[in-house]
Amino acid sequence: MGAYYDEIEIEDMAWDEEKRVYHYPCPCGDRFEISRQQLKNYEDVAICPSCSLIIRVIYDPLDYEDDPSEDEEDGEEEEEEKDEDSDDDQFEHALEKLHISEEPSAVA
Repeated sequence: MGAYYDEIEIEDMAWDEEKRVYHYPCPCGDRFEISRQQLKNYEDVAICPSCSLIIRVIYDPLDYEDDPSEDEEDGEEEEEEKDEDSDDDQFEHALEKLHISEEPSAVA
């Protein structure tokens, strides 16, 4: 691998929630990018998609060790949706079984 353009601390990079990457301005006008998954995998090179420059990201890998992978995050969101649906289904099912009579019944 060639020489790094610079070494940047992760704290100096900005988090992009939409793209789910850390980024840092590149001299070409674009920006260097690195994902949390890459950091979790001990990758410390952020690349610029528009030019050949790369930077080394200085960070503590232990900070990203417990991060869920992107697949796990998607699975958790789907699981939460399923839980919500099943609660709604259970409620509707209970309402269908509910019977209200106007006459008081004796409890034995």
